[in-house]
Amino acid sequence: MFDQMDYNINQFVSQRLGISWREANILRVRYWRDYGTTLTGLMRHHAVDPEPFLHAAHNFEIDNLININSALNKLIQAIPARCIIHTNGTVEHAERVLDRLGIRHHFHTIYDIRFNHYQSKPCSNTLALLLAAESATPSDTLVIDDMADNLRAAANIGCRTALIGATNPSPAFDYCAQEIRELLRQLLQEFTDSTDQSPKFH
Repeated sequence: MFDQMDYNINQFVSQRLGISWREANILRVRYWRDYGTTLTGLMRHHAVDPEPFLHAAHNFEIDNLININSALNKLIQAIPARCIIHTNGTVEHAERVLDRLGIRHHFHTIYDIRFNHYQSKPCSNTLALLLAAESATPSDTLVIDDMADNLRAAANIGCRTALIGATNPSPAFDYCAQEIRELLRQLLQEFTDSTDQSPKFH
């Protein structure tokens, strides 16, 4: 899916800026590394309208890329916490992915890149605004991400953090797991072992 998104972004940047495919690819990666998203760099340096970019980036079929995930569905259902999505993509794309996985109904709200005027993750200020909108305190919030920089921004305002894709534990994060189901099983075990069964995380 990310390969397809990268292809679409390269095509958009090449056409919008009138540069070669190779130059577009270099620019895409550079802005992603510098700002967290290619879009942020394009807006800052080339006055690109974000909505056409977002439409182009996410304009591809996902049916042959994602399948129903029954195991993930059961694990999320068992977790006693309010679950939300915070994405650098769009609500529309997030809903398509969640629907295809069969887990959309578990998530109360989706906050996309439009939430704070297209400010992308990592951004502690945006996350603080999100928590305020959810009436959630940082200490009761677990932020799950596969990007360490995004989690550092969460830790900066007092959130607990879980890194997905980690092969080894790290003292920088509260949880580390190779994939999301492994993490959810660990959290579920903690909830089960606790005498206090009330939700601990948002």
